Amino acid sequence: MNRKLAGVWLVLSVSSLALAQPPPADLVLRNGKIVTVDDSRPEARALAARGGVIVAVGTDQEIAPFIGPSTRVIDLAGALAVPGFIEGHGHFMWIGAAEMRLKLGTARSWEEIVKAVGNAAEESEPGVWIEGRGWHQEKWDSVPAGSVDGVPTHQELSKASPENPVVLEHASGHAVFVNQKAMEASNIDGKTPDPPGGAIVKDLNGNPTGLLRERAQELVRVPRDFVESRERKKVELASKECLSKGVTSFQEAGSSFATIDLFKKLAEEDALDLRLWVMIGEPNDELALRLPLYKTVNAGDHRLTVRAIKRMIDGALGSHGAWLLEPYSDKPVTSGLNTQTPEEISRTAELALRYGFQLCVHAIGDRANRETLDLFEAAFAAHPQLRDLRFRIEHSQHLHPDDIPRFGKLGVIASMQGVHATSDGPWVVPKLGEKRAREGAYPWRSLLDSGAVVTNGTDAPVEDVNPIASFYASVTRRMANGEAFHPEQRMTREEALRSYTLSPAYAAFEEDIKGSLTVGKLADVTVLSKDILSVPEEQIRDAKVLYTIVGGEVKYQEQAHTNSVQPARAERSTSPRLRRNRAGARRTEAGARREARGGRAVGVGPCRIRSLTNSRESSAPNGRPRSR
Repeated sequence: MNRKLAGVWLVLSVSSLALAQPPPADLVLRNGKIVTVDDSRPEARALAARGGVIVAVGTDQEIAPFIGPSTRVIDLAGALAVPGFIEGHGHFMWIGAAEMRLKLGTARSWEEIVKAVGNAAEESEPGVWIEGRGWHQEKWDSVPAGSVDGVPTHQELSKASPENPVVLEHASGHAVFVNQKAMEASNIDGKTPDPPGGAIVKDLNGNPTGLLRERAQELVRVPRDFVESRERKKVELASKECLSKGVTSFQEAGSSFATIDLFKKLAEEDALDLRLWVMIGEPNDELALRLPLYKTVNAGDHRLTVRAIKRMIDGALGSHGAWLLEPYSDKPVTSGLNTQTPEEISRTAELALRYGFQLCVHAIGDRANRETLDLFEAAFAAHPQLRDLRFRIEHSQHLHPDDIPRFGKLGVIASMQGVHATSDGPWVVPKLGEKRAREGAYPWRSLLDSGAVVTNGTDAPVEDVNPIASFYASVTRRMANGEAFHPEQRMTREEALRSYTLSPAYAAFEEDIKGSLTVGKLADVTVLSKDILSVPEEQIRDAKVLYTIVGGEVKYQEQAHTNSVQPARAERSTSPRLRRNRAGARRTEAGARREARGGRAVGVGPCRIRSLTNSRESSAPNGRPRSR
């Protein structure tokens, strides 16, 4: 009998020890200042992740049991770790394109352009297309000999790149210059007629010079296989740029169905290094035909979601295109442009509500915002059975005071870009006048105080995708000249951090899986060299990204830190494993640690922003960045 009791005691003791010792983590961060953006545990010193999700948040001592022989351990050495930054509004593929093309905007001569193309040709395999943009003959110091209509002929360019087709886009976008190889690939010669609305510029002998104006640009035929390889390269370069700036999720503001097809393919191939949340930028007729086929939620292990539609109701303030209630102060003959009618966008709203998508409307001027709020309100009233729709206004830059409280009342997201206020600040008052600028230009404080959800971003590549620049602008509103642009509208630092983490997650129906460092959420973390929540404000802009972590994997690491940790474990969890880890994280490990540590569980509870109120998979043409 005593032997049996002893055996039972031994089994119970071993079981208790096994329960108290959690399975080892894939990644542990320790010895840092971890700001969770979760009110139930705002700060911690350490964090553990397994299978792509956070399994524990606590002190160094509390996280120590998660360290096993194969765990990657990063000593933060006091550095700040925050939830991975979420770019709330940008143009992902344009970032990649900007990295791929030769930048010719500063060229002062044709010879300089030819040399740049020649250097690119030397580094390229034969047959690979070379692209550039930004040249303008009016910027050159002299007109090359033999020019036609002030623009040179292709011979020097063709000599510099004899085996690679070359396409160089004019700064205006209304012409391209091509070499002989590109013309051969596109079947352009002296016998090719001008297309309707375009011109193939020819010399006195009737031979093409290489300059293609307007619709003649469409004659250039880039091979389909090159197009896909080029688009893949854009994704690669855009991902690299975003990760280097601490961005772990990117809200893409308007992609075509073709681009989304590429994203889906990359997600299936496990080839997306950061997470994309995509707005569809297609006309209503196309949406009506294809929208039901394109809804995608958390594909590729939470790498791709497509659940929103993009529309544009006006233009930009800088070009007098923002649609205003009253005329521009510096151009009283105009009140801006309505680029898509409210009736057309109302039809888009009906499609979005029918198929469970969010609607995201570009609106900059005060009339554009009012018209958008009006059509949103009408759409919501026509479907009272639908709740928690989270329609968005992209930019929300200039608002009439009467419309500011409507965002919170209607549940409309104000998707804004902090850095725009300080970039645009010097010319806002001349265009709007002091009163309109004071009452409604980038009114973050007024929106937040009225109960609106405000998100942050950069509109990259209009601005650098760097979140630190927008964070700094959000908390200082300090322009390049040192003056603060209506500083009464500043955010607090905590609000600015939330606008880059939990708020954009909420704006995408993703607050249950990202936006805070909470047990059970995706292990997306950004580590910074400076504590942007406490350093003097003039030091905020000096903060550098030390690590960018997506799903528990280090995707970017500052060079100075490459030897400070164990080699990375590159294996990524599958979606079923992710679901199991998320579901079991609180039950198993919190319970084990509670028993092992006298009833106190390590970890973080539910996030502050309310959870989804229903299970409906709602989410919310014209994907181009605003002009400045």
